[in-house]
Amino acid sequence: MTTAPAPSPQPVPPTAEPAKPLRGEVPAATGLFWGVTCVACVLALWFVGTADGMRPGVGPEAEMSGPETRLISPATLPSPAETLAALQTTFGERRLVANTLVTLRRVCLGFGLSGLVGVPLGVLAACFPAVRSFIAPLTIFGRNIPVAALIPLTFFFFGIGEFQKMMFLFIASVAFVVSDTTAAVLEVPQRYVDTALTLGASRLQIILKVLVPLAAPAIFNSLRLLFGIAFGYVMLAEVVKLGGDTGGLGDLINVSQRRGEREPILIVLVVIPLVAYAIDRALWWLQCDLFPHRYGGRGLLPRFVGSLLHGAAASTEAV
Repeated sequence: MTTAPAPSPQPVPPTAEPAKPLRGEVPAATGLFWGVTCVACVLALWFVGTADGMRPGVGPEAEMSGPETRLISPATLPSPAETLAALQTTFGERRLVANTLVTLRRVCLGFGLSGLVGVPLGVLAACFPAVRSFIAPLTIFGRNIPVAALIPLTFFFFGIGEFQKMMFLFIASVAFVVSDTTAAVLEVPQRYVDTALTLGASRLQIILKVLVPLAAPAIFNSLRLLFGIAFGYVMLAEVVKLGGDTGGLGDLINVSQRRGEREPILIVLVVIPLVAYAIDRALWWLQCDLFPHRYGGRGLLPRFVGSLLHGAAASTEAV
């Protein structure tokens, strides 16, 4: 009886490296590196495009240089050095800090009013289909109307003072707040509502103790993002100012444009994203702290408020 020869071992193919997942995250250091690289590239392009060049001269000079030899005319885009030189004037004579604070106050008032009105209305629209159908034409109109078209309308109804600017921001953003709040409440899984009904909860208790708390993280996140949009809308509201009052960043840009000054405009265009980003990061920290179960925060503020309420309740009982 012959034994069959053992099969020869087959070569093992090399193990392929796993492909990098799409939509993944990069380490913080890597992300910072690429962000700094992007800023450096933009600054380098700005420097090269506005640098004084050299060209053949006429007469005894063999070459000549100056602003007229730039790739981009100084009347279109000033150089980084010229922009930095205008910082003192912009912060001093042009009152950049005061104008920034005025703009922030207007955004907070107008967008805060839209939040106070839009969030409860969005909750009602999500919970009651009749309310949702009733306000649907208004939200569709508010989300799709060109924002600039609202300026003359608010002039007719509210004048040209501070109240007009607040109402312009309110009208421009309230429809988005209502729509996003409605969507956030509707996205709460139905099983939570069914569980509450099984336990005997009333409709008001389901709204206040189930739907609103579960939708609160998404609502807050939407408000944080919409605040940045409202910060951009305020530039349109500051086209007109009343008397000699501080007109805000939008007025500073308009005055600089009429005077033909490019440097203050560039400085304001840098300040606006920096201020908006700082506010966004502060709101993001607050969002993580308020909803640690959703965003992994430490929950310091809720614990602090809870301890205060507990202490106040204990003192009341003692009295």
